Amino acid sequence: MDGDDLKVVKRQLGRDIYNFRRVVRRCSRGFPVVIESFPEKNGKPFPTLHWLTCPYLRKEVSRLESNGWIKKFEEIIQKDEDFRKSLVKAHLQIKEKREKLTKDEMVKALLKEVGSGGIRDLTKVKCLHLHLADFLAGVDNPIGRVVWEMIEEKECTNLPKECDSIFKDYGR
Repeated sequence: MDGDDLKVVKRQLGRDIYNFRRVVRRCSRGFPVVIESFPEKNGKPFPTLHWLTCPYLRKEVSRLESNGWIKKFEEIIQKDEDFRKSLVKAHLQIKEKREKLTKDEMVKALLKEVGSGGIRDLTKVKCLHLHLADFLAGVDNPIGRVVWEMIEEKECTNLPKECDSIFKDYGR
């Protein structure tokens, strides 16, 4: 792990990260795009395994959410059985990955009850960020795939103001 990765991720998210495990995807400049977290934090379950950290992509996904795409995906899930089955399968992939990384048996048992991001009803959508993060981390998540296809520019071409100081400090 690059010694600056945790510092960069803290700057990208604007807060401390206590269960950072590793970077699973980087942009062409070498900065973290998606990280993986340990599924337990201070002896408690932490169900979100992958985090989208890139400020540019987070902003793009937030734009999709504000345009009603959470509700639209929930409608697709209800109408399209193959899409729904694929989404449930993606949640199961996350459960398997978390189980391999979890040491405490009680935490393991609690995490088996929820999907990615702590979702209990696997036909509901909590946020699009976590689905895209799972997809970019290699999980076959249909929502993440569609979100990725909807984003025209896959990474920033001009430095957004959120990244400018990070690029200056860590100059990649």
